[in-house]
Amino acid sequence: MATPHIGAEKGDIAERILLPGDPLRAKFVAENFLENPKLYTSVRNILGYTGTYKGVPVSVQGTGMGIPSISIYVHELIHEFGCKKLIRIGTCGGMHKNVHLRDVLIAQGATTDSSIMRSIFGPVINYAPLADYHLLETAVAKARELNKPVTVGNVFSADRFYDDDVDNDRLRRYGILAVEMETAALYTLAAEANVQALGIFTVSDHLLTGEACTAEERQTTFQDMMKVALETVIAD
Repeated sequence: MATPHIGAEKGDIAERILLPGDPLRAKFVAENFLENPKLYTSVRNILGYTGTYKGVPVSVQGTGMGIPSISIYVHELIHEFGCKKLIRIGTCGGMHKNVHLRDVLIAQGATTDSSIMRSIFGPVINYAPLADYHLLETAVAKARELNKPVTVGNVFSADRFYDDDVDNDRLRRYGILAVEMETAALYTLAAEANVQALGIFTVSDHLLTGEACTAEERQTTFQDMMKVALETVIAD
């Protein structure tokens, strides 16, 4: 039955799902990559669709911005709708000299300043949210098959978008490639539920160079990331 945030019924959502933060990116993926896409929810204008990709049922669901928002959707998708393989397709801000605007990144791990970890584990344990290794390995292989270069590493899942208190230079020295706002929660909730999760990103702006893509470009032009994610999510 429908949840407070997802207006779908059992069976409307596939076990394999892509998770863009932007609901308009969900609409773009559904209309341009899925066969016979069906809108299953538009609650709060956070859109979700199910169709098929190369004959395999796949859903795509917007999650909104930030750890609190994605946590709601991921919890309901896993525990109410039975999603087993979840891949975030998001944008990120590049913060390392080795990544560039429009690069595709895959998050092996997600460092965070979010209180979500303290609320789960307390102040003593510093939990390390990690990608599902099989999905990570598959995504790298699929990217090579598609001739789409990707960079794998650690990202920073920030609680605040506007935050002058974060020491970006220190994060950079320790190998953080980019900043985004959701993946630490996705990896943590997936680990708890024993399901698979991965974060794939396109660099939409860069903290060092000041370069940035437009809102329209973020919605519709980051297709390398989308193709890698779709090929990965349907693989066994």
